[in-house]
Amino acid sequence: MAKVLSEYFGEVHASDVHPYGFGAVRDYLDVPYEANAVDWVITNPPFNLAEEFVQRSLIVARRGVAILARTVFIESVGRYRNLFLETPPAIFAQFSERVPMVKGRLDRKASTATGYAWLVWLREEVVQHPRLVWVPPCRKGLERTEDYPA
Repeated sequence: MAKVLSEYFGEVHASDVHPYGFGAVRDYLDVPYEANAVDWVITNPPFNLAEEFVQRSLIVARRGVAILARTVFIESVGRYRNLFLETPPAIFAQFSERVPMVKGRLDRKASTATGYAWLVWLREEVVQHPRLVWVPPCRKGLERTEDYPA
């Protein structure tokens, strides 16, 4: 994700707890960051830590937070109480096609039964009702041969 974001943004700081070859190897939740340290935090957090990532990122980011998460992330009573009740996302963007993800690598032939969505928090916006939008089918149009190892 950081590689693709770096194609569109002037500066991208990336880290992960595993050495995937792009960015520093460190735990986002353990590294001290100042409040409002960056414009955006855009992440695909580990599912079991996604709530903590969002809470931390809402402090770190000046403009917004976007997380890529399994759709079932919104189905928890605990997350509703701890996160969504007071700080709902502004946008819930559901992928209309399934997005296969394989840990640590790209696989052109991968498939999945798991649904994913982008949840986006905008710091300047008071949200009463998140906007539901769909990400139209786009995988085939966005993939490039050079994205995959030979």
